[in-house]
Amino acid sequence: MLIEQAAYGNRWRRVSPTAKASLALAGLLAAFVAATPATAAAVALLLALVTIVGAGVATGLYLRVAAPAVAFLGFGSLSLLVAVGTDATGQLAWGLAPDAAPRIAAVAGRSLASLAALLLLVLTTPLPDLIGLLRRLHVPDVLLDLMVLCYRMLFVLAAAVHDTLTAQSARLGYASLRHGRRSLGLLVGNLALQIWQRARALNQAALARNGGGSLRFLAPDFANARRDTLLAAGVGSALVLLAGLA
Repeated sequence: MLIEQAAYGNRWRRVSPTAKASLALAGLLAAFVAATPATAAAVALLLALVTIVGAGVATGLYLRVAAPAVAFLGFGSLSLLVAVGTDATGQLAWGLAPDAAPRIAAVAGRSLASLAALLLLVLTTPLPDLIGLLRRLHVPDVLLDLMVLCYRMLFVLAAAVHDTLTAQSARLGYASLRHGRRSLGLLVGNLALQIWQRARALNQAALARNGGGSLRFLAPDFANARRDTLLAAGVGSALVLLAGLA
């Protein structure tokens, strides 16, 4: 997956996740304290540049990951163009909102800055490192176990989809619209059965190994973790301060 490809292949792979989380948290705070939409957009651009130039995440990969969220934001902003209320007779009425442009600019700017802050964290930090950080923050083990299992099942689902699509395409299952609809229905049904069976097998394997406790990972050692965390905290504080004063 694209996110995992970036998380394991960037220059900040061996940087302490605490430092990266501190910088991402500062980016979220800067997004909400930004005085103007232009300031929020500048925060988003700065965080994106830090991720691409600083961490070495490929620009094309970054844009592909961000595109679905940006598209959702664009369509969601369209709802702010419409104002719903009642007219003089008490009937429901709707029309163009008179103050739509400032509201859309404010929402879009802060949303883009928040998205850039989250991408800074997830595109530079693999999930095992994030799990270790959350465990040190005393997040309940049941939530962490759910995250790990969902993470595992995503790869299982991707592999099952790829194998099934390859087999169906080899048999001309998508040669026509009618065949495509039938193959798609078979694909969904087959996937539901496979995921259920594989999840059950995973649970039985854990029980066979007396796996009744929480799922654990070996925590790697990060060189200069204290220095990186202090540096990220200083840069993040400056970012929040500048966003609030700009």
